Amino acid sequence: MKKLLGFLVLLSLVFVIAACNDSETSGGDSDGGGEEASGKVEIFSWWTGAGEEDGLLALIDLFKEKNPDIEIENAAVAGGAGTNAKAVLATRMQGDDPPSTFQVHGGAELNEGWVAADKMEPLDDLYKENEWMDKFPEELIDLVSSDGHIWSVPVNIHRGNVMFYNMKVFEENGIEIPTTFDEFFEVADKLKAAGITPLALGDKESWTATQIFENVLLGVLGPDDYKKLFAGEISLDDAQVVEAAEKFKKFLGYVNEDHASRNWQDSAQLVANGEAAMINMGDWAKGYFVNDLNMETNKDFGYFAFPDTEGEFVVITDTFGLPKGIENPEEVKKFLTVLGSVEGQDAFNPLKGSIPARVDADLSKYDQYGKDTIEDFKNARLVPSLAHGSAAAAGFLTKVNQAVNIFVTQGDVDNFIEALKNASSEM
Repeated sequence: MKKLLGFLVLLSLVFVIAACNDSETSGGDSDGGGEEASGKVEIFSWWTGAGEEDGLLALIDLFKEKNPDIEIENAAVAGGAGTNAKAVLATRMQGDDPPSTFQVHGGAELNEGWVAADKMEPLDDLYKENEWMDKFPEELIDLVSSDGHIWSVPVNIHRGNVMFYNMKVFEENGIEIPTTFDEFFEVADKLKAAGITPLALGDKESWTATQIFENVLLGVLGPDDYKKLFAGEISLDDAQVVEAAEKFKKFLGYVNEDHASRNWQDSAQLVANGEAAMINMGDWAKGYFVNDLNMETNKDFGYFAFPDTEGEFVVITDTFGLPKGIENPEEVKKFLTVLGSVEGQDAFNPLKGSIPARVDADLSKYDQYGKDTIEDFKNARLVPSLAHGSAAAAGFLTKVNQAVNIFVTQGDVDNFIEALKNASSEM
């Protein structure tokens, strides 16, 4: 009898240990309501390129330093502006297999996409716990808010209306920085005559050309009408839009012939080696120039606002939120807390080439470009980016990208305007 009782006790202990082990590996309830956590955070992004990957890895290292018991999975998917990553994310979200947290642009991409689809958890309490409400600009919090709740944490600010240029090319050809469209076209003609490509473009992925178009739109319409255009208050066949399309066509006459076979990094290399003079790219290009091509800011390359957009700032903000249905919400919140901290933002942004989303970051960690951009962000008129999903819904942007892709090849203004007008049903 004693042997039998001993065996039953031992068997009970085995079941208890097995249950504990199963709980530790399963990560708790699938709806995120359990107390147990998986011990692993999957970070889904499209940061695989130069500069941006450096920033992400620095952020991950900082998180590991503060949370050594939590495993990080870097689930980045290559593709400029998230072209491929967004398709993978959509499949996973629709299949109820969300990553722990994922990169999403603040604005329409977040609010009219995943929030409207009821796929995100609100982060109001996280903001209160970390006392963030006065650490991020009010307009920025508005960009990641809807229905009275805050849905994601901004890690950075990028400026989309920047021209980077090769300083040696400008100096050797006696080029002054162009501030207007007319000045740009004069400079471009001079460079073209000297055998230099005026404007580098790599539109293997069409967002790069769409970014040029949105900046031309801003230059023609100004910030107020630009916002009205994407609010549906100005028609997409308005005379101002037609004028912008015609100017956009003229810009495209100055790009490299092999643009369709290049991505943005490939086109940036043309500027770096002096084959091309300028490139319109978000300031992630600055991180690429410095970190990967070993170029020096304000010595090898310079920067200026896209013609006719001085005093205006096209905002692109990368954010991360808390998807519904994940197994480890508390651990994800720890990652979001690091991401939203001064230390986290100052580890990430100098490498990425962006500026911090917080207003209290350490300016000493940023080069002159960063300091200039931080100052511009405080004082400029802010407008959302179309090309990066902040200004309008994803369905509209998809059709605009398609229209731009055709326009770059065919150059038919009338057909382009008609395509834009037809796309307005998706706004």
